Amino acid sequence: MAIARHIQNSLASSSAIRKLFEEGAALKKQYGADKVFDFSLGNPDVDPPAAFHEVFLRLAHEDAKGSHGYMPNAGFPDVREKIARKAGREHTVVLDGGHVVMAVGAAGGLNAVFKTILNPGDEVIVPTPYFMEYRSYISNHNGVLVEVPTTDDFNLDINAIKAKLTEKTAAILINSPHNPTGRIYPEQTITALAAALTDHGKTCGRLPYLVADEPYREIAYNTVVPPILSAYSESIVVSSYSKSLSLPGERIGYIAASPTISGKNDVMNALIYATRILGFVNAPALMQRIVAELTEARVDVEVYARRRDAFKRALDDAGLAYAEPEGAFYLFVKAPDKAGGDDVKFSDHLKKHLILGVPGSSFGKPGWLRFAYCVDEAIIRASADAFKKAMETF
Repeated sequence: MAIARHIQNSLASSSAIRKLFEEGAALKKQYGADKVFDFSLGNPDVDPPAAFHEVFLRLAHEDAKGSHGYMPNAGFPDVREKIARKAGREHTVVLDGGHVVMAVGAAGGLNAVFKTILNPGDEVIVPTPYFMEYRSYISNHNGVLVEVPTTDDFNLDINAIKAKLTEKTAAILINSPHNPTGRIYPEQTITALAAALTDHGKTCGRLPYLVADEPYREIAYNTVVPPILSAYSESIVVSSYSKSLSLPGERIGYIAASPTISGKNDVMNALIYATRILGFVNAPALMQRIVAELTEARVDVEVYARRRDAFKRALDDAGLAYAEPEGAFYLFVKAPDKAGGDDVKFSDHLKKHLILGVPGSSFGKPGWLRFAYCVDEAIIRASADAFKKAMETF
């Protein structure tokens, strides 16, 4: 029996990030891990804060009766209340547990959201560049991803978004701090976006949802990430602890809806139902209880700031241009003119110098490459000579 055609097609164009990661593993085996400069995968290597280990051990030893059993599909009620207070502080709104559903990471949360809001053929506007899995998350639920360009400095282009709004527009999906550029959308941009969506809703009778994917919210450098839930009535925020607590393998996150969202009970009940029928059933029980006690904790962001600065120096010395990252842990680098702006060609050349970066074509933005600096700073510093040699020999 053959596998489904749409899966077969997806496998043929499967994640460039994972392919590079596998190439990196082979190169490290051949040349040694310290000789390969693998910036392909956004896998945080900074340790979780000490408080995580303390809470983990305490709760594991308590092992209260029923602590590993089923709970309401939305999550433990007391956990949802604590997460609601955290999200409310970040988004300058008053939330209670009824506005929150615990999720199996941000990916699980986004799939639950799109399962909830999309009818077949509905469109989701996504600014380019974007995290490549968004296309699958949307098509999983019979939606259509509609690309819209950003400005030269990777801010949202409100006029371009307006031009893409139709009666089929179910949502716009944004990501700030942004993967792959590190951009943080300023408050005036969010305000303008909210106004555009509101005006569109008055015109066509359908208010699109504003869905914000925010796993990097707490990794920001000297810049405040503006609130979403207080900016627009039909907003939904999806977040996780993969980056803020360095827990990507634990698959724990949450969905929070604006307190003014239309049909709030229907929306929340649908998100809970989607979580169940997508096969997640509920977010991991132990992790729910742990993160509920760590709403004030986060990883040491200064570690990422130092790495960013070290990487910028290496790129400056090599003569490579890049977008200034305001958050997250990525540098989006422009393919040089001598490469004809060809990101794939330049990525292949860098491999000869044991440097791995993901072509921007994978993010819907040809001519650029993404480098993840969630790696040891010594690797970043050591890569400086390799970047110089790569530019000299190109």
